[in-house]
Amino acid sequence: MSHGEGLEPVKAGHRSFEVWAPTATTVSVQVDGEVVPMSARADGWWGVEVPHTGAEVDYGFLLDDATEPLVDPRSRRQPHGVHGLSRTFDPTAYAWTDRKWTGRQLAGGLIYELHIGTFTTEGTFGAAIGKLDHLVDIGVSLVEVLPVNGFNGEHNWGYDGVLWYTVQESYGGPAEYQRFVDACHERGLGVIQDVVYNHLGPSGNVLPQFGPYLHDAGASTWGSLLNLDGPDSDPVRDYIIDNAVMWLRDYHVDGLRLDAVHALVDHRAVHLLEELSAEVDALSAHLGRPLTLIAESDLNDPKLITPRAAGGYGLTAQWSDDFHHVLHVALTGERVGYYGDFGSMESIAKVYRSAYFHDGTWSSFRGRAHGRAIDTRTTESWRFVVYAQDHDQIGNRAAGDRLTDTLGARDLTIAAVMVLTAPFTPMLFMGEEWAASTPWQFFTSHPDEELGEATAKGRFAEFSRMGWDEAIVPHPQDPETFRRSKLDWSESAEDHHSDILDLYRRLAVIRREHPALTDPRFGRTRVDYDESARWLLLDRGGVQVAFNFSDDEHRVPFLAHAPELLLGTVGEITVEDFGMGACSVTLPPHSAAVLKG
Repeated sequence: MSHGEGLEPVKAGHRSFEVWAPTATTVSVQVDGEVVPMSARADGWWGVEVPHTGAEVDYGFLLDDATEPLVDPRSRRQPHGVHGLSRTFDPTAYAWTDRKWTGRQLAGGLIYELHIGTFTTEGTFGAAIGKLDHLVDIGVSLVEVLPVNGFNGEHNWGYDGVLWYTVQESYGGPAEYQRFVDACHERGLGVIQDVVYNHLGPSGNVLPQFGPYLHDAGASTWGSLLNLDGPDSDPVRDYIIDNAVMWLRDYHVDGLRLDAVHALVDHRAVHLLEELSAEVDALSAHLGRPLTLIAESDLNDPKLITPRAAGGYGLTAQWSDDFHHVLHVALTGERVGYYGDFGSMESIAKVYRSAYFHDGTWSSFRGRAHGRAIDTRTTESWRFVVYAQDHDQIGNRAAGDRLTDTLGARDLTIAAVMVLTAPFTPMLFMGEEWAASTPWQFFTSHPDEELGEATAKGRFAEFSRMGWDEAIVPHPQDPETFRRSKLDWSESAEDHHSDILDLYRRLAVIRREHPALTDPRFGRTRVDYDESARWLLLDRGGVQVAFNFSDDEHRVPFLAHAPELLLGTVGEITVEDFGMGACSVTLPPHSAAVLKG
């Protein structure tokens, strides 16, 4: 069922308004200052047709005896902010140029995660379009955009959104977002939109005034939970699924990244995620292009990506924090908080072989066993999205510091090789490809000062558990926190940064030229390592990748015929062929090599 998305013209000279308000006794719509009563329809919906000239109009809903109109829960535009009147928007008005676009599959792809507000100085869709050729140049195939729906204030990560059908005006609004997606498709780039269905932000949330959108269980760490399984939850589930369909259909988006799905409270026999994946698969068949659903989850539960026919939810892929953790600890030595179980060569090897480190094993951070093993015989490795850095793993550090602040150039190149030669789907975070020095900090612009202070206190409390010094935590409401987080594109041409950028370009080319590096079969990946010497050898079936994490030079033995050095992160790497397939590569401290043989 798809309601209220428009404000769609019904007949010449009229426009239809609809809203779900099951507990209201009367509902009216205020259109350009005129109040028009609405009629009750089935299942708690109200509707009315009003004359219109074709121009976009401002409107809001009046419930019962209210004198101040509320925004539309399915508003497409909020030009005056989340507390202002809604404005109609016709998504079909844009003249798309991507009619020949057949989509981008996730398998074999390279994702680039970016935040519109900090990706460029201007912080708009238009400015981001000007950087798309750079992404093509480094081999990116899919652009993942942090949430763009409406939030209160001018800048925010986007996870405080309250009007899920809108597009943030400070980024350019809905028509500019369509132009951005169109420009991506023109360059062969797919678009994955980050969406948040597990909670609502703290300011501007009007949903409870319309109906039982929220769950009786209360709130998660981040905000109010949605009513997915209680009384009157069918329209709430429709609200979410219709929103997902909107991005994919009206904005031509190629996939969705689903934020923190472990926070979805749903005890129904058919989970929301299963229902969503079925709807998206049906839409994909209709549109004739692949549509991707990627889950963020800390459950380490393969049910997310198990096909529906086999009792799973049928999502396309999921993020792998375990990969990030083994990489981060091996390179930085940091072992506080949730990093405590990681860092050994064995932990890296296990993740390369089977995606999860915690697959039913003891988690010291959680104080219990965690996770479940995947079936590596039937699961494709590309279904796991891996990264050395992402918005959470940078922005949720005390100072929002990147690996650039902790690691030297040699270890930064090891991180690049680990990600781009892994048997998974690699993802880069904006600026990572040139070792950007700018932090990416947690920033907000809540107009309510009390809410801003409460948000800051909550952040300080989170960091105390990780053992980080609160004194270095920037205040999220300080405008400088936002400005510091913007990329400095001029860095990419400087010597050290341009060298790192060149390495990423070369790795992307190697990954495209050698099918072994995109082979999705877990059985084709073998790993050897020496725990004490801290070297590791990744065999991708024809391509060997050797890593030296130690402070000493090491010779790494391997089997290959006529090995060829495709890439070395330092100049002193030597390869020896002893005949009969016996070879070795000598790696200087903190280096990596990619070899074909």
